Amino acid sequence: MDYIPDTSVIVDGRFYEFIKKKIDSKVIFTEAMLSEVEHQANEGRSIGFAALEELKKIRLMADKGTISLEITGKRPGEWQIEKARVGEIDDLIRNVAAEYDAVLVTGDNVQREIAVIKGIRVEFLEPKDSLNRNIEEFFDEMTISAHIKSGSRTKVKKGYPGHIKLETMDKEITEAEAEAIANNIIKRARGDHNSFIEMDNLGATVVQLREFRIVIARQPFASSLEITAVRPIKTTTIDDYSLDKEILDQILSGSSGILVAGSPGAGKSTFVQALANLLNERDLIVKTMERPRDLQVNKEITQYTVLDGSMEKTGDLLLLVRNDYTIFDEMRVTSDFKVFSDLRLAGVGMIGVVHATRPIDAIHRFIGRIELGLIPQVIDTVLYVSKGNISSILRVHYVVKVPSGMTQDDLARPVIVITEHPSSEPKFEIYTFGDQVVVVPVSQEQDSQSSEETKARVADEISNFLGTNHVEVKMKGSGKAVVRVPEPMMARLIGRKGASISELERKLKVRLDVEANEPDKDDKVDIVPLVKNRIIYLDTGKKNSSVNIYIDDILVLQAISSNKGIVRIKADSGAGSAIYKAIKGGKSLKCSFP
Repeated sequence: MDYIPDTSVIVDGRFYEFIKKKIDSKVIFTEAMLSEVEHQANEGRSIGFAALEELKKIRLMADKGTISLEITGKRPGEWQIEKARVGEIDDLIRNVAAEYDAVLVTGDNVQREIAVIKGIRVEFLEPKDSLNRNIEEFFDEMTISAHIKSGSRTKVKKGYPGHIKLETMDKEITEAEAEAIANNIIKRARGDHNSFIEMDNLGATVVQLREFRIVIARQPFASSLEITAVRPIKTTTIDDYSLDKEILDQILSGSSGILVAGSPGAGKSTFVQALANLLNERDLIVKTMERPRDLQVNKEITQYTVLDGSMEKTGDLLLLVRNDYTIFDEMRVTSDFKVFSDLRLAGVGMIGVVHATRPIDAIHRFIGRIELGLIPQVIDTVLYVSKGNISSILRVHYVVKVPSGMTQDDLARPVIVITEHPSSEPKFEIYTFGDQVVVVPVSQEQDSQSSEETKARVADEISNFLGTNHVEVKMKGSGKAVVRVPEPMMARLIGRKGASISELERKLKVRLDVEANEPDKDDKVDIVPLVKNRIIYLDTGKKNSSVNIYIDDILVLQAISSNKGIVRIKADSGAGSAIYKAIKGGKSLKCSFP
C-alpha cells in the first residue's frame, strides 16, 4: 500500500507511529510537503524543526529497508508556499495522491473532507499525546517556572509570589535534549485541543500547552536554544486578598476603569484570575484579551487574542459582544493602551494588567498615549500587587486648582490628583507645565522644625490682625496653610475683593486658604463692633439666632440677630451704653449662641 502524508501528521509524530506498523509499505513524500517544512525551518519556526526531525526518522526506516520511500511531485512556487494557509500546498499533495492512487494520511479535517469529495482514499489520524520527554518532568507541586538552555544546567523557580527561591539542577541539558524537548512541546500543542501555538516567528515560538505558557527561543533570535516554561501553582479567590469593601463594591457595581499593576512575578495574573472568576459568579459577562492566552479562568469566560494580528480588531469585535467587563492582560505597546481607552470610553468596564515598579508608574504609562484630560475618564483606580497581596490602592480625581507648591491664583489649571485609598491623602499631581506634562509628588512630610516655625508665624500674624486668639493653622505641603477662624471674622480676614488675605500672603510668603471654625454653642467668640451715628452694630455671623453678648466674660445682653446676622443696639440705651464704654475702654467683647 502506498501512503502519502501531509504536514499535519508529520510535525507531531503521528505518521511515524502509524507507518512503523505498516511493514514493507511504500511512503511517498511530496515535494510540496517538503517545501512547506523547509520554508518553516528557514524562518526559524519550531514547527519546521520538529517536522525535520520526524522526516529524518522516516528516512532512517527506509535506509534500514523497513519501508520503501519515494519523493515525487511538483515543487511549489513561492506564492503557493505563502498561500499554504488557504490550501495551496494541500491541493498539490492531494493531486499526487490522486495520480498515484495512494492513501492520503492526514490529521486535518478539511483536508480529509476535500479528499473524500474528490474520491481520494484517506487515512485520518486522530491527535494523541506524545510519549517523548515532556516539560512536566521539570516541575513538581511547588515549581512555577523552568528555564532550560542548551549547554547549561536547568534552573527552576519554586514557591509563591513574594516567597520564591531559585534552584539549579545538577545535569547540563545538551543541545539534542533541548531540541527534543522543544519538538515534543510543538507536537503536543498541535495535537491537544486544550493547547495551541500562540506565535511562531523567526527564532521565537510561544506555546500555551494546557496550563503551561512556554517560550521557545532559538537562533537567530537567541544565541542558543532556550525554553522557558511558566505555570500557575496557586489558585486563589478574592477572599484571599485584603481588598477594601468600597473598592470591591465599586467593581461589582458595573463599569470601572481598573489597573492592576506590579513587577513581574508579583502575583498580578493570579489576582486577576480570582477577580475575573468573582465577576463571572456575580452574573457579569466577562471576556479577556490576552497575548498569549494564559489566564486560568472559568470556562464560562471566553479568552480572546489578537485578531488578524491586531488587538485593535479584537477590541472592535468586543464592542459587538456587549460584555460587562474586559480583562486586558499584559498591556505593553501604545496600541494596547489606546484599545483599553477606546473600550473604556465606550462604556465597557475594563481591568488592565501592566508591569510597573511603583503604583504611579501604571498611570504614567498612559501619558502621551492618550490625551491628558481623558486619563481620569479611563482610569479611576490602581491596584498595586506586591508579593501576592494588594499593597497599595490609588484613586484618580480631576479638579481645577492651583498645583501644590504654587501660590498664585492665576496659576490654577486642570489637575489630575492621585490620592491614596482609604486615607484620601494626595500623593501625586499630574498637570501641564508649559509644553510638558509633569507628574509631581505631593509631599506630606516636611522638615518638622521649619513647618512648626511657619505655622507659628502665620498664627501670630493673623491673631494680631484680627485681635483674637481663636485662630487655627494647619500646614498643607510646602508654602500652603489652611487658616480656620470664627465665621464672623472671615470677611475681615479676606478683605474687600481679597485685598487683606493677599497682603498677608505676600508678607508671609505662604498661600492661605480660609475656612470657618465653627464654635461649639457654649464657646464665646470674639466679635468686632462697628459704631456709626450712635448705633452699635455687632456682626455675629449667625442669622436669626439667639445671641448672648459678654464684656470681659460678664453677660450684658441677650438678643436675636437679624436675617443678616447683625445685632443692632442704640448707644444711648442701658446695655448699649455699657457696650459703648467697653469699646472705648478696649475691653474684650464676645458673643455666644445658647
